[in-house]
Amino acid sequence: MPETPAPAAPASPLDSMLCFALYSASNAVAQAHRAVLAPWGLTYTQYVALVELATAPDGLAVKELGSRMGLDSGTLSPLLRRLEQRGLLSRRRGSADERVVTVALTDAGRAARDELAESIGCLAPGYGVESAAQLDELLAALHRVSDGMRAVAAGAPAAAPAAPVRAASVRTTAVPAASVAAAAAAGTPT
Repeated sequence: MPETPAPAAPASPLDSMLCFALYSASNAVAQAHRAVLAPWGLTYTQYVALVELATAPDGLAVKELGSRMGLDSGTLSPLLRRLEQRGLLSRRRGSADERVVTVALTDAGRAARDELAESIGCLAPGYGVESAAQLDELLAALHRVSDGMRAVAAGAPAAAPAAPVRAASVRTTAVPAASVAAAAAAGTPT
């Protein structure tokens, strides 16, 4: 008589919480980046600053860089100071308005950014994305979550998804991700 497989261990309630799935994914991404960036002695946030500055050959105002990265000046200033001390970027005050500080990559910063782009590429399979279309869908979904949660945190109602999903209030209990998806597809409240 064949053996009956043992019943699967009960799933943790965390497994069905969308917020925990995002938190867990964020931690996993951060750990993977930390490992890849370690040989350069860079943090993920420093790497993101290099990436963003690489898009602006003439540099960016610190305020604009902070806005693009979602960082306030109290977080951004020490990060930029460390990158400047390492020779990866330069800072200069505006001639028209000395309050405006512009930061730009140095040659060493551009070289580091180019090297990093190759190394970071090893993380691509970890995202489980198999096509450009899947990448676009994932990015769009994550941007909707970010925008919606920022709006909720600011006290404004979040933008409605294509299929309305309504909640009377912010839930403090787990809402299974499958339930949210099913409700969105059916247009019913969660």
